[in-house]
Amino acid sequence: MKILTLTSETRDNILENLLRRSPNSYGAYESRVAEIIEHVKKDRDAAVFAYTKKFDGADLDADNIRVTKEEIEKAYEQVDPRLLEVIKKALVNIRDYHEKQKQRSWFDSKDGILLGQKVTPLARVGVYVPGGKAVYPSSVLMNVLPAKVAGVEHIVMTTPPSKDGSVCASTLVAANEAGVDTIYKAGGAQAIAALAFGTESIPKVDKIVGPGNIYVALAKKAVFGHVSIDSIAGPSEILVLADETANPRYVAADLLSQAEHDEMASAILITTSQALAAQVSEEVDRFVKELSRQEIIAKSLDNYGYILVADNMDDAIDTVNEIASEHLELMTQNPFDTMTKIRNAGAIFLGEYASEPLGDYFAGPNHVLPTNGTAKFFSALSVDDFIKKSSIISYSREALEPIYRDIVQFAECEQLTAHANSIRVRFEE
Repeated sequence: MKILTLTSETRDNILENLLRRSPNSYGAYESRVAEIIEHVKKDRDAAVFAYTKKFDGADLDADNIRVTKEEIEKAYEQVDPRLLEVIKKALVNIRDYHEKQKQRSWFDSKDGILLGQKVTPLARVGVYVPGGKAVYPSSVLMNVLPAKVAGVEHIVMTTPPSKDGSVCASTLVAANEAGVDTIYKAGGAQAIAALAFGTESIPKVDKIVGPGNIYVALAKKAVFGHVSIDSIAGPSEILVLADETANPRYVAADLLSQAEHDEMASAILITTSQALAAQVSEEVDRFVKELSRQEIIAKSLDNYGYILVADNMDDAIDTVNEIASEHLELMTQNPFDTMTKIRNAGAIFLGEYASEPLGDYFAGPNHVLPTNGTAKFFSALSVDDFIKKSSIISYSREALEPIYRDIVQFAECEQLTAHANSIRVRFEE
């Protein structure tokens, strides 16, 4: 891996390079995505079937686009029983963590005034699950369970089929265990369009969540406003902040856990130790020779992998906050103290035994996280993403009368005479 001295110049150059990976930088794809969306809006099911044949090689129609009960039962027969047990254990952890996020309606009443907030779950949510090169039953759990905890009435899932029209068995099992109501065989921008606008087979939803390729990301961006979305996710990223006490083998292994996702994934170490930097680079080279996705890892590290050596921990932390990584591991002598100085990160892992895959699969916190620096203003997917809040206001005549002239004056200041009249008419004939 490249070892660089951390300066303001190197930091700015790295930030600029990382931001090039954002879906917002791929305008060349937007016209194609817009074409797909318009086709689905116009021809609905027919467009979805045509694109599924073109991109996935599967022949679908209204009779087989929806996953059947029999297909789910068959999936259970195909999944390793040990994996099923792991899915069930992870499900409990994820559900229990998100239960603690639940919000409740509240009301405050005094002297004829009632104010409050009514919390209502979304009625229908669409969950997109990628297919293709890899399968992600963990993403099924992470996207579905917060919606279930929130009380969403109906959860629809779409995922690309194989050429024979089947769906990955572990994906189906995870969806069934998590409580998905209906599953459709559709992927790519066409699936996002179907969820956003509805077709004869696939119902329109209120919100779309879940990761996907550049076409999926740009389609979600395009339909935002017609429906809500979770985020426009970019490639995966990890940043490890370490001092001289860190284990170089652990650091190297964790950096590679994200570099293997795809060629655009980012893996960065920031350390105050030149010796650790050299050791981690050597360990990375050793691990890469042993790992299955060597070509992907090599391209990821060549383009977006860095080891930065800082003069002191304050400079290192400043850079951590500026990068605002999706995953941040703190391998310092006192990670809990270091954590108090972190402002921007999607998820923070403390200590040498809290490696990033623990969060990906099992611990409980959500692994759907802000990328490309958006951790400065976005949060992890949570129960809050599946509810909406309505303000409640009630005044008696006795409560309104002492202050109605104040409201009238405010309205007249803004030259909104109908506003003023709406208040005045209740007290002046």
